[in-house]
Amino acid sequence: MPSIQYVFETEFNNIKYEKNTADFTDFERCTFNDCDFSASAFVGVTFIDCVFQRCNFDTAKINYVSLRTAHFYQCSFREVNFAMCDKLIFDIRFADCILDFAKFYTLRLKGTTFSGCSLIAVDFMAADVTSCAFPDCNLYRAEFDKAIANKCDFSLSKNFTIDPSRTKLRKAVFSKHGLKGLLAKHEIIVS
Repeated sequence: MPSIQYVFETEFNNIKYEKNTADFTDFERCTFNDCDFSASAFVGVTFIDCVFQRCNFDTAKINYVSLRTAHFYQCSFREVNFAMCDKLIFDIRFADCILDFAKFYTLRLKGTTFSGCSLIAVDFMAADVTSCAFPDCNLYRAEFDKAIANKCDFSLSKNFTIDPSRTKLRKAVFSKHGLKGLLAKHEIIVS
């Protein structure tokens, strides 16, 4: 087995990562600016207290990645499957990111904030999104079937359709304009 590299408090700018460039590396308190991870197929990679700004992860394979307090700003994650990430200390935050068609199936995302994000057709099926916040997010066709969305804040999100009979929503917060997303199944018109 290859030895693990450890990188601490390093800033990376405008790097295009190839398939195995970062394998078997622990990055701690690092910053990644304008980096392209789209060709990556990570193996044995851990990000601890790292910040990513304007990075591209579209279609990256992140099956064997640990995200332990990772913050993403203006990054793109189209079609990325987070479901196979290491679940130990899985802690992420997203601001102004594109996560269209991403998968969070069965993940525990308690308290995660998605702020100003595009979450079109994202798979939150069977995920625990308790106490998550979705301010200024587009949740068009996002799937919450069998999810635990208790105490979630959907009050500032838009375009969601959630079936309350198939999603746990105890004490979740919605605005009046969001009611139609809860009633779509019943074909009730809210004006």
